[in-house]
Amino acid sequence: MKSLKSYRRITVKIGSALLVDRATGLKRDWLTSLAEDIAVLANAGAEVLVVSSGAIALGRTILGLGKRALKLEESQAAAAVGQIALAGAWSDALGRDGLKSGQILLTLGDTEERRRYLNARATISTLLKMKAVPVINENDTVATSEIRYGDNDRLAARVATMMGADLLVLLSDIDGLYTAPPAKDPQAKFIPVVDRITPDIEAMAGAAASELSRGGMRTKLDAGKIANAAGTAMIITAGTRLSPLMAIERGERATFFKPSANPVKGYKTWIAGQLEPAGRLTVDAGAVGALKSGKSLLPAGVKLVSGNFSRGDTVAILSPEGREIARGLVAYDAADAVRIAGLKTAEIENVLGYEARSAMIHRDDLVVKPIQ
Repeated sequence: MKSLKSYRRITVKIGSALLVDRATGLKRDWLTSLAEDIAVLANAGAEVLVVSSGAIALGRTILGLGKRALKLEESQAAAAVGQIALAGAWSDALGRDGLKSGQILLTLGDTEERRRYLNARATISTLLKMKAVPVINENDTVATSEIRYGDNDRLAARVATMMGADLLVLLSDIDGLYTAPPAKDPQAKFIPVVDRITPDIEAMAGAAASELSRGGMRTKLDAGKIANAAGTAMIITAGTRLSPLMAIERGERATFFKPSANPVKGYKTWIAGQLEPAGRLTVDAGAVGALKSGKSLLPAGVKLVSGNFSRGDTVAILSPEGREIARGLVAYDAADAVRIAGLKTAEIENVLGYEARSAMIHRDDLVVKPIQ
């Protein structure tokens, strides 16, 4: 694993449990040490972006909400209180080392919708040009499913790929990937390097180890797939110690995920990283072969249409066995896709009543996943 100082642009994601203690609140000493690490990297010429969890956890501590489960609106209120405190803490910590910072609040929707994606990218790029550290948090005050399911690992991957980061570092309460959850299996073996995230690797994921943390190894592997496909390397390591980034520099335990040798670039990076496809198209074996050969997806190869999507939405393409093999921007809405599924191109106009596109998804709007 090469030195962090050799990377041009690094995205660092911090979990809630690292930043917040339920009894005492913000872990200021830990945050100070991380800010010092970021300053070391910045002084070495790296651009560092931070994706910071912790708004809800910090807000509930400030509000004295205890350990009970929160209603959605209570979580959102806690996030509103926590976001102010969190932004101030980051500004103070980074400022001690002479670094400016700026807060960006995003939801998954901001990275899924193309125009909002481009706007977010432009703002973050400008902050980096101004030598400010972007501190990005999920906007839990308005998010809904994100609060319940937790997607900051994947959000961090989306930010990393959106900004063309060379490296994504996920600081967690576990020091890397094991063959099984080590808390449950004492025989679990540590995996220092992952060449590619295969189904066997995914099967090793367990649930979140911490009550405060909303993600788990599964969402971290999801993040890895997004990052690696775009040519971004990823590291998972323990963030519980002080100066966690410099711990990586010292060779402390961490799992390194290699980036793809043939990364998706530009426009297709956005397509490949879509987290919530609007629908699914199940195709036959012939279509699978055609897609692997770089061809468009024709209606004739589509066997099943699922979901309520509009023309231009991102849909997942599934093999006959139900495994996702590609994603793309569909040329038809769901109702018309159902009507023409399985038809030859020459038959489409007679069914729809108008001259339509020959492809269900054109190859220029397709991203095919590597063969597992």
